[in-house]
Amino acid sequence: MANDRKSTPHFNVAQLRVDLWNRLRSELQSIVSDTGQSQKNAKDTEKASALLKNLAAIEQYYSFPGGKRVKKLQKSLEREEYATLSRSVVEFVRLLVSDAYRSNPQFMNPKEEENQENETPERTSHESRKNYFEVLFVDNLSGQEEEALRGKISELREKYEHLVYDITVQHSFQDALIALLINFNIQSVVIRYAPPYKLGEINELLRPFLSKVTELDYSERPEEELGPILGKIIKQFRPELDIYYVTDTALQNLKDSTLKNFRRIFYRKDDIQELHLAILRGIRERYKTPFYTALKEYSKKPVGVFHAMPISRGNSVFKSRWIRDFGEFYGRNICLAETSSTSGGLDSLLQPTGTLKEAQEMASEAYGSRETFFVTNGTSTSNKIVQQALVEPGDLVLIDRDCHKSHHYGLVLAGALPVYLDSYPIEKYSMYGAVPLHEIKKTLLKLKAAGRLNKVKMLLLTNCTFDGLVYNVEKVMEEVLAIKPDMIFLWDEAWFAFAGFTYTYKQRTGMFVANKLYNKYRTDSYRDKYKKHIESLSVDEVPSMPDPGKVKIRVYATQSTHKTLTSFRQGSMIHVWDEEFKRLASDSFQEAYMTHTSTSPNYQILASLDAGRRQVQFEGYELVEKSVELAMSVRAKIHDHPILKKYFRVLTVRDFIPDAFRPSGLDEYYTDQGGWNRMEDAWEHDEFVLDPTKITLTVGLSGIDGDTFKNKYLMDRYNIQINKTSRNSILFMTSIGTTRGSVAYLINTLLHIAGKLDEELPAMNRKEKDIVEKRVISLMEDVPPLPDFSHFHSFFQAVKGVPGGDIRRAYFLAYRQQNCEYIALGECLDVLEQGRELVSTTFVIPYPPGFPVLVPGQVISKEIIRFLLVLDVKEIHGYRPELGLKVFREQVLSTNETVTAPAAVETQAG
Repeated sequence: MANDRKSTPHFNVAQLRVDLWNRLRSELQSIVSDTGQSQKNAKDTEKASALLKNLAAIEQYYSFPGGKRVKKLQKSLEREEYATLSRSVVEFVRLLVSDAYRSNPQFMNPKEEENQENETPERTSHESRKNYFEVLFVDNLSGQEEEALRGKISELREKYEHLVYDITVQHSFQDALIALLINFNIQSVVIRYAPPYKLGEINELLRPFLSKVTELDYSERPEEELGPILGKIIKQFRPELDIYYVTDTALQNLKDSTLKNFRRIFYRKDDIQELHLAILRGIRERYKTPFYTALKEYSKKPVGVFHAMPISRGNSVFKSRWIRDFGEFYGRNICLAETSSTSGGLDSLLQPTGTLKEAQEMASEAYGSRETFFVTNGTSTSNKIVQQALVEPGDLVLIDRDCHKSHHYGLVLAGALPVYLDSYPIEKYSMYGAVPLHEIKKTLLKLKAAGRLNKVKMLLLTNCTFDGLVYNVEKVMEEVLAIKPDMIFLWDEAWFAFAGFTYTYKQRTGMFVANKLYNKYRTDSYRDKYKKHIESLSVDEVPSMPDPGKVKIRVYATQSTHKTLTSFRQGSMIHVWDEEFKRLASDSFQEAYMTHTSTSPNYQILASLDAGRRQVQFEGYELVEKSVELAMSVRAKIHDHPILKKYFRVLTVRDFIPDAFRPSGLDEYYTDQGGWNRMEDAWEHDEFVLDPTKITLTVGLSGIDGDTFKNKYLMDRYNIQINKTSRNSILFMTSIGTTRGSVAYLINTLLHIAGKLDEELPAMNRKEKDIVEKRVISLMEDVPPLPDFSHFHSFFQAVKGVPGGDIRRAYFLAYRQQNCEYIALGECLDVLEQGRELVSTTFVIPYPPGFPVLVPGQVISKEIIRFLLVLDVKEIHGYRPELGLKVFREQVLSTNETVTAPAAVETQAG
């Protein structure tokens, strides 16, 4: 079990904060309605006072309502001004829940509400589009000095400026970190002079949520060092923020690391106006969307089109009598923005030099890569681009067998030899987990013993998997690089694009770890540790630390932006952190990019990638945290509800990840007794973790299989879309687009379904009940064993008996029908019993679970046939039931006569 002392009744501070405000509102309304009952009134007053005290501990880290307003509320309570107090709290709750305060600059006036201190100013039209943010000032100011600072900033504020900020002042290093972790509104930080490390103990109410703060201890460091140290830590936890430093240290005495960590450094005598303008400039630069803005400007120009695309400017649509409704549905802007032009402020995706180049550079900074490339054909194309750019025919690629099919087809195109790695099975729910590190290392060492390690080029893993399993990226890369220091890593992060915008998740992403390891291996301290590590090993022991003199960091991540962030369908990115990119991969990457990228890319997709980047730089931290919170709420509601848990259960960490891979002991995120178990320790140390935004719900107890539950119940009756199904489960996910209303609708829908089942079961006769019980047993207990990858037939092995199969050769050999035959699935076991080897000519991919159980050139095992025979899914790609499995004829695999035939096919196809 997870450590119970880390359990909390709330998932995060945001949830706790809203709960306290709502409880205060209820208590005050109760006081107002029961003013005649003095005894009860006194009891309620004590509760309200305690709630305000807790809120004061939280609100000191926010500008609105903020600690100052909470103190005014406490004084109102002391003066027994219950009605006024209640109205004020109701208004604060409304403004917080609706976020309306972010659009009203009057709330940032330091002299607001002198007489009517909690009245709500009405918004005027020019204020409705304000972009509000907060600036954290770290300085041990007195109350009078803080008010003076607010007054100066207020005087500098322009009435019609769309960027409006308030300040929150924290007086110590520790309080500044707390504010950064819990206050989503902070966009800039000003560290003034030398803040003290701490001024008091962390409030016990907040302590469970602040493990990252409590783990740090710089209390022994001189105060003059704390400002630069704080700047460095902010870069780690909230790298999107602009950080400014105010100091008296002479320029020649400032360290290079200090200069690098801060956007600008000011001196005490510098006017506050310069700091104010720098803050706004920093926000404006992040707010820029070069390509999206250029496309908007282009759409406003009067243009005569004598090129391709009749739809451009909407002329072929709005002049039509027959498809005008199409234009009315989508609106004029989508047609105005349709163009084949690469000039007039626009750019070419294939060779960008202007706005697209700038947009990709800004995305690179946002996602922490060295290079970022936009892709308009989805991550399936991104995967093929990376593979074709980096691997050559004959190279070995270690790949998890149950990865997305685009990787398998990419290997066919590139001519690389896959070495398939088996994930551990989760048979009860007809899923695969992820590939254990010991499996990867065992395979590498086997190839090394066979003299084939020099042919290994790439390790390709899915992070996170469809079902939410996330690798310990740092541990995998370190231990693999210890065996092969020049390994290229391709992390398929199609479902993980959002992970780079909150620290807990970020530490398990390819780009973050690449940068971390690159810097780590260049230090003298690492070289010393490596030397001691090597000296401590026995003769046959394998190092677990890479050689700093040989190691190269070469990491690629492909991300489906459209899956978890804001982008139109097929919007994808390739992120590159490869120290050898310019020297070894730039030219081949450009060729591969040209090969797979359309010369007519969709500009709307590109503009959405640009706009989505702006969004995550400003509110990614907040939105990701909220999506996790909503996912946790769904888990708790289903877990606690007496009717829901009769038929449904959310799978826990323990269901997905065996104990051996969870040294932290965390086995579920939520318990009846302790509430929320903190996940930070597990995400830092465990070999695998479960992304809580992927919510797998078992429905087998209802007697309904996953596919039927998805289509007949959720889609047809309630219009609820879900990700995927297995025989006995369905997968929901929350994202930055999930709302509280949609979560409430989901729970309500499940309650309706459970209620119907509750009504139907008692009304059934004995025979009907027996049928339902047998169906439940079939779905929950009689599950088919998941087959491992068998092996490639020796005819397709690069070296007999050594991992690595020529999938391309098998793929193209099957183009000739005379080389193939069909065998009915029901007859395959008999054929195998007779001693014949059956070898697949195609990919065979059942949906669900969606992974290939067979690839071209793979020997078909009895386990695979038995699995296919008991599958009750309707869709199996690569298999035609009326014909059977397509296999190679025996004579094709026993002679060399037809081996040369595929070469001609390859030439034609290539």
